[in-house]
Amino acid sequence: MSKELDKVATLAEVRTILDSLYPPELAEDWDRVGLICGDPAAPVRRILLALDPVQETVSEALTGQYDLLFTHHPLYLRGTSFVPVDDPKGKLIHQLISGGCALFNAHTNADVAQFGVAQALAEAVGLKDSEPLIPSGNDTHPGLGRVGKLPQPIPFREFAQRVANALPAGPQGLLVGGELAAQVQTIAVSGGAGDSLLADARAAGADVFLTADLRHHPASEHLEGGRPFLLCGSHWATEVVWCELAQKALQERFQECGFNIEVVVSKAVTEPWVLWLPTGEGEQ
Repeated sequence: MSKELDKVATLAEVRTILDSLYPPELAEDWDRVGLICGDPAAPVRRILLALDPVQETVSEALTGQYDLLFTHHPLYLRGTSFVPVDDPKGKLIHQLISGGCALFNAHTNADVAQFGVAQALAEAVGLKDSEPLIPSGNDTHPGLGRVGKLPQPIPFREFAQRVANALPAGPQGLLVGGELAAQVQTIAVSGGAGDSLLADARAAGADVFLTADLRHHPASEHLEGGRPFLLCGSHWATEVVWCELAQKALQERFQECGFNIEVVVSKAVTEPWVLWLPTGEGEQ
């Protein structure tokens, strides 16, 4: 390690850098982002990046002696007045404080940011020069979702397989809706729940919209109207790709500031589902 990277950062200094990459003012009004627990004066030498603040990632952070667990999802999306140790989320708070590990999150502000979820998902499926699906009006942080073109048209089935190969493994896999043989080129993406963006993807002229958590009726009614065809991954799979992009952005920013901080992406698969089973096999 060079002497230029020998400064030990405080949590307050790390929070300033995180807020510059994922400004809290970009978050939706209903969202909760920022420092959930931790001492701003405490030193930060190791950071664990994960999608969810759950027992598995908290245990990983404490076992690995990380000083900060940085997640996409908040621990408390709605306010709480009680954090007893016999409550699942309260237990995590007690564990983190006792173990000297802070917890910070960037949620909808990371969805729209330059080094955010949408950008990571667009890059994962091969969109190099994408534009925001819904521009933010912020010169630095583009906006929600991305839309871009493939180098040349390909069959929808082929692109669906490309997406399935690009997303991390999980029990849900990838649901595909549309004309499999049709040629597609313009692709819209948005990690996480995408019901509310169906009309925006169509207005953008997308041939395909990749997202997650699509419900039966919105998806069915949308497909009745034609393109964009739909690819529905899991919430976790379409968002966890952000962690590696955030890791790179953080490492570059820490290096610029002269901070010696290790940033590691968690390997935990925090899908709520553990198994996929085919249905109908018992029918005669």
